[in-house]
Amino acid sequence: MPPSANAKNEPRWTRRKEARPEEITAAALELFVERGYANTRLEDVAARAGISKGTLYLYFANKEELFKAVVREALVARMAEFRDQIEQFQGSTFDLLRLLVRGWWERIGSTRISGIPKLVLSEARNFPEIARFYVDEVVRPGRKIIEAVIRRGIERGEFREVDVENAAHLLVAPMLLISLWRNSLEPCSDEKIDPAALLELHVETLSRGLAAHSRPS
Repeated sequence: MPPSANAKNEPRWTRRKEARPEEITAAALELFVERGYANTRLEDVAARAGISKGTLYLYFANKEELFKAVVREALVARMAEFRDQIEQFQGSTFDLLRLLVRGWWERIGSTRISGIPKLVLSEARNFPEIARFYVDEVVRPGRKIIEAVIRRGIERGEFREVDVENAAHLLVAPMLLISLWRNSLEPCSDEKIDPAALLELHVETLSRGLAAHSRPS
């Protein structure tokens, strides 16, 4: 039998051993978003990843550790990318704000990752350990990134003096709305939200509210 045929008939986890952890977390992300945390079983994750349940346990001790790995790969890694953008950006803070919001939509909001906040909010009471983890590794660091952008604008004289923490909450609110809408009510509603248009209007409105001086139209 030709080598290519042998490769085709081998189990997925044999042919793609080097990609196995990423395949597991990708399969887990899909199932967590589809079914929620409580209803996602490790055997189902293994099946979707094309591996045995025993192989999954070689990488993740339990479902909580797998969920943490999904969040770190899907969200924490992207926050590191946003931090790098902020440090390297040379333009105005208004432009930086728009860049970050658009980047959030392209890398998170428009993808399956946007289902994670809904999962955490809906299951936080029953699984407080994953909620605390999410707050510690996503919510607080994410807020600090946004606060850093707002402080940058104030220090450069572009933004007026504001309550930075509350301004950061205000900036995030439409992103949370979009995430919750897309992953809960949208499939059951005739109403539609254009996320890109909403975010563009949000940035423009927020920029005008933060501006130290009136901005031209």
